[in-house]
Amino acid sequence: MRFEPQVVDREKRLSAVKRLRELNVTLPTFDELARPTRAAAEGVDGVGPDEPRAENLWRVHWHNDERRRGMVEVPGHVVLPQALTGVKAPIIVLLGRRFPMIGAHKVLAAYACLIPLLVTGEFDPAVHKAVWPSTGNYCRGGVAISRILGCRGVAVLPEGMSRERFDWLERWVSEKEDIIRTPGTESNVKEIYDKCAELSRAPENVILNQFSEFANYLVHHVATGEAFDTVFAAFKRRNPNAQLTGFVSATGSAGTIAAGDKLKERHGTKIVAVEALECPTMLENGYGEHNIQGIGDKHIPLIQNVMNTDVVIGVTHNASDALNLLFGGNAGRAYVAGRRKIDPEVVRQFDHIGISGLANIVASIKFAKHFELGPDDIVMTVATDSAEMYASERQSYLARRYSDGFDEVNAGEIFGQHLDGVADDHVLELTHSERKRIFNLGYYTWVEQQGVSVEEFDRRKYQAFWRSLVETVPVWDRMIQEMNEEVGARG
Repeated sequence: MRFEPQVVDREKRLSAVKRLRELNVTLPTFDELARPTRAAAEGVDGVGPDEPRAENLWRVHWHNDERRRGMVEVPGHVVLPQALTGVKAPIIVLLGRRFPMIGAHKVLAAYACLIPLLVTGEFDPAVHKAVWPSTGNYCRGGVAISRILGCRGVAVLPEGMSRERFDWLERWVSEKEDIIRTPGTESNVKEIYDKCAELSRAPENVILNQFSEFANYLVHHVATGEAFDTVFAAFKRRNPNAQLTGFVSATGSAGTIAAGDKLKERHGTKIVAVEALECPTMLENGYGEHNIQGIGDKHIPLIQNVMNTDVVIGVTHNASDALNLLFGGNAGRAYVAGRRKIDPEVVRQFDHIGISGLANIVASIKFAKHFELGPDDIVMTVATDSAEMYASERQSYLARRYSDGFDEVNAGEIFGQHLDGVADDHVLELTHSERKRIFNLGYYTWVEQQGVSVEEFDRRKYQAFWRSLVETVPVWDRMIQEMNEEVGARG
């Protein structure tokens, strides 16, 4: 659980510097990821956004344009209107699709988790393999970052994840054996941990567990929180009475939801944690299987700031699967744009919203209904990845539910049930006792199974701990700058 900005092994750090110099790699700081400038990205224009090139490290931020080649002042997002959501409160969705190489914002977390180990001398690209336990997008981001840094990246993920994830990995890994399939699907996170425990016995394997790497929390607090705040500020300039009432995020590894801590600090925003109703861990200490891919569960991540969370909302995977079909085909889109009179440009933006993003939207509607929000109450959420990653899931759902064909009548039924018909059920406003209950659930994973000390586990209960993490950012940035100076690759 050590996460301190100080050099641990100078010899390994020198080796890392040598490798970065050979590859002509310069590392962006946390601040440069949060507030990217065109000057810092000089030389990136001629590089394709999906190439494993060092220049693409300077695109690992929220300010890429839709083509992912240029930069925009305000991060890409879509504002969902009342005609679509049925609630007065505007729902703003930030689009992770604009990140390079993997088309998902998890590459930000992967970069942030590996770089501290480089600058402290705990990871030597010439010797170590980076092992990325994940339910899909984080391990893809890790493999991409590993290739750029000239080391082996090993993806560990459940065998039941979408075919598109595995197709991507097969194109990017160094060796086919670097894709490790564990039993189960989205909910089988412990099986991933067990495999990583086995891999960790080999000294060359370094496990970068997004559920316990505090750099994952840190980069989302710094960069993702800043991105959401920038989008809200732009919205507020046009709507002066707007207030940022809710930030809604599936917990997953609990990286993205860290942005809520920054938004709460600045705006008093409620932080809303989303989970699958089929696996209601936070809601009911429950368990189960589900298909909202990318929000692995049955446990509470070590980096989840539970005691700062305000609301938990459960969403059924029946909703995200159905909406994936509705917005992913011609019949559904024709219904939404034609019969429901939704702006076709808004409908087109659903190309950039994957299954977990759809679940976040449903949860945002529940939140708005439960708290009876008005037109000045802004709810913000995120689409981690795009619909492109779930074409096979759409086909599977279509075959199961609409084997005789899918038409506008079916589309109307889905719209009525999973958008118009959303109820404010399975919404839990957290008292202090409820927060403690959820916090305590983490004990069984982290203390009993993963060997974290009780003292280290308990200190996460207090907000001073999380503030102290954020206060290390300038120190980490100085260490990154010092490594860049030693590498001497830019300029």
